[in-house]
Amino acid sequence: MKLAFKIAVRFLKSNKGQTVLIALGIAVGVSVQIFIGSLIQGLQRDLVDTTIGTSSQITIKSESNDTQITDYKEKLKTIKNTDDRINNISVSADGPALTTDDDENYSLLIRGLNIDNADNIYDIKDRIYEGKKPQSEGEALIGKSLKEDLNLSLGDNINIVTNSGKTKDMKISGFFDLGVASINDSWMITTVETSQNLFDYDNSVTSIEMQVDEVFEADVIASKIEDNLKGVNITNWKAQNEQLLSGLNGQSVSSIMIQVFVMISVVLGIASVLAITVLQKSKQLGILKAMGIKDKTASLIFLFEGLILGVMGAILGVALGLLISFAFTKFALNPDGSPVIALYIDPVFITVSTFIAIAAALLASFIPARRSSKLSPIEVIRNG
Repeated sequence: MKLAFKIAVRFLKSNKGQTVLIALGIAVGVSVQIFIGSLIQGLQRDLVDTTIGTSSQITIKSESNDTQITDYKEKLKTIKNTDDRINNISVSADGPALTTDDDENYSLLIRGLNIDNADNIYDIKDRIYEGKKPQSEGEALIGKSLKEDLNLSLGDNINIVTNSGKTKDMKISGFFDLGVASINDSWMITTVETSQNLFDYDNSVTSIEMQVDEVFEADVIASKIEDNLKGVNITNWKAQNEQLLSGLNGQSVSSIMIQVFVMISVVLGIASVLAITVLQKSKQLGILKAMGIKDKTASLIFLFEGLILGVMGAILGVALGLLISFAFTKFALNPDGSPVIALYIDPVFITVSTFIAIAAALLASFIPARRSSKLSPIEVIRNG
């Protein structure tokens, strides 16, 4: 085996141009694989973060829309003990309301939240661009669009009417911009206690919201919660975003197909070049076999060549792929200067890509290795 390795290194050194060409071919294949894979993964993470990163991924409501969730504190304990992947749990006491300005009605969704808990889901505190979070009874936040429509300022009062006809003046403690027009138009965020008093919910809430560590396992986790809780309706983001999931799956499949065909082209290229190498080195192989080298050793020469080329190409390809990915984030920019797609480097994916490239190079070397083992020294010497 040591002899076969030394001969393989000598063969590669004897034709440096060809060796560099094959290594570059592998490197290009690996770099494309890493760039495409990182690009798709980054795009998917951006899509997921944009659509569900700042929203509830599993939501629990009462089975009937007309009732609330009672003894919710006990339910919270049950939920927390159901699965370790559940985090960022928050309760909400929601209700519809109206406000009027210049004889024009505006529909509102009063959201009674524990701001500190809900902030982990909706990132509310960082989205308050003026004022502060509601703390006292009757204080509330409203969205940027609603502020402009009603021409409100900090400390102003806004009169609201609930669906039961109850009226109340809410004091504006701040303004938020959650980046979604429909939310900025209609949400009024207050404390849980204020909303409970406003809608006569007593000590009940309308929903329990949460996020999970593994977003694509949300449906599985929701099923586990459903097994432990009775009399509630549980929804998860996957069931409500089937088109998004279909698009993500399509991206993943297309990425895999591109990477597979790139690797196939690399394998075929290596196999064809090494097969030609067998012919080029047939005299040397014939002489070595005549001197007593076994067929197995002759085969190992080309297997080692494939392994060395694979390692060289993989290392160079990883460096080139990371460089291309980094350059893409510097040249493909949004108007605000941020990358169109944020750079996402997955060490596991890069490691797997590296080993796939090495395995592909080894696989490609099997054909010339088999040919070299069948090479007859008598025929080589006879044909000169």
